[in-house]
Amino acid sequence: MTNNDVLRRIRYIFDFNDAKMIAIFALADLQVKRGDIIAWLLKDDDPAYEDCNGRTLATFLNGLISEKRGKRPGPQPEPEHHLTNNIVLMKLKIALNLQSEDIIAMVTLGGFRLSAPELSSFMRRPGHRNYRECKDQVLRYFLKGLQVKYRGEQVESAETAESTKTPTANSPYAKWIK
Repeated sequence: MTNNDVLRRIRYIFDFNDAKMIAIFALADLQVKRGDIIAWLLKDDDPAYEDCNGRTLATFLNGLISEKRGKRPGPQPEPEHHLTNNIVLMKLKIALNLQSEDIIAMVTLGGFRLSAPELSSFMRRPGHRNYRECKDQVLRYFLKGLQVKYRGEQVESAETAESTKTPTANSPYAKWIK
């Protein structure tokens, strides 16, 4: 997934307008203009499209953490220069105060099954013997699950809907279904 795609999806999931996006960047000590945000959110084939680099997305995610959980006292964390799907997943986990079961539930709502050991391997440091790279597909399903939870939209793929069992009222995932 491109950084622009992640930014677009987060904006859609939480229904942020341009002013809110600027405010979130400001929480992470980065001043951006409305034109920058518009250029990052355009489709890839638009002539005014601009790439959102990893440092910019990391700054936005740091601002999202400050927005959702409160600003940390003291100096703010330095945004990463190179952003991976593992880091994006970790930052969203922190911002939304999610536990491992919650992330598994989100991925399930998105239409994919993920086990606790698989998730644990995504949260490890690179270089650890059990570290595993989070692929685009897993991040996509997680963001889709967030969309289902926060926007109330259902998974639209018939293939995905047939392959996953809908959680029941007694399911551990019932709290995510409204």
